[in-house]
Amino acid sequence: MTERKIIAILRGITPEDVEPVGAALIAAGITWIEVPLNSPRALDSIARLARRFGGDAVVGAGTVLSAEEVAAVRAAGGRLIVSPDTNPAVIRATKAQGLLSYPGAMTPTECFAALAAGADGLKLFPGALIGPAGLRAIRAVLPPGTEVLAVGGAGPENFAAWFAAGASGFGIGTALYQPGDNADAVADRAHAIIAAYDRGAE
Repeated sequence: MTERKIIAILRGITPEDVEPVGAALIAAGITWIEVPLNSPRALDSIARLARRFGGDAVVGAGTVLSAEEVAAVRAAGGRLIVSPDTNPAVIRATKAQGLLSYPGAMTPTECFAALAAGADGLKLFPGALIGPAGLRAIRAVLPPGTEVLAVGGAGPENFAAWFAAGASGFGIGTALYQPGDNADAVADRAHAIIAAYDRGAE
């Protein structure tokens, strides 16, 4: 599995489209895949991805807001729980189920609350509001080695600035996938994003 930390956010995808899109992402080198729970029949999509690609990718859910949803994702075969907020109950439930926890956080208070609850890493969200300068300031007080993914406002045009500020990786949504996109379109975007990521990380 690649060392690149890019989570593909497939908001709005359907179970009928998810496997070819998942295959295109993995072939391009993006091996973390999130299906937001407000997508059509999201748990079905997660189950299909987990069955087919569970050995090659980290599959899970986004927009997870409750402990009950955490349990449902695990039952579907998901291993990754991503939230838009810092909810200690969701983080604790995620870790109790043996899953990876990436809660959304925007302030130092939220970042430390997430880490105290057991989060594996932080989803800095919305990245467009915080910006690389904000991440740099937060990095100064976070424990060394804390994984921080910039989501919402991070893309190929500014990967280098985010890396320079201390980003560990990114969650990428509409720049990779929009409802109705076919696997070929996703593959083209994924290759472009991988190339930009590698340039930014240099």
